[in-house]
Amino acid sequence: MNLEWMAWTPVTAGFFLTIAVILIGMTIWEIVSPCVARRGFLPLTTTRGDRLFIGLLGSAYIHLSWIGLTTLPVWIATAISVCFLVIVMRWG
Repeated sequence: MNLEWMAWTPVTAGFFLTIAVILIGMTIWEIVSPCVARRGFLPLTTTRGDRLFIGLLGSAYIHLSWIGLTTLPVWIATAISVCFLVIVMRWG
């Protein structure tokens, strides 16, 4: 794959591909089964898309904090972020 024009690494390309797959999956899910806004542990009423956005934004902050505050491997932050996203999507 020629990703040099944007100086992407395979990991970066994989990250954006994963986000694209999640967005496509959420779109199909919404078409098949329209969601109803609900209230979970988050202090506002949210839809699936809202919770996805909050989960992805929170995951970005988890990664930035991890990189800035520790010298531990980033895959640990990824595991924490996946858990965070699942919790927000399910109970948020």
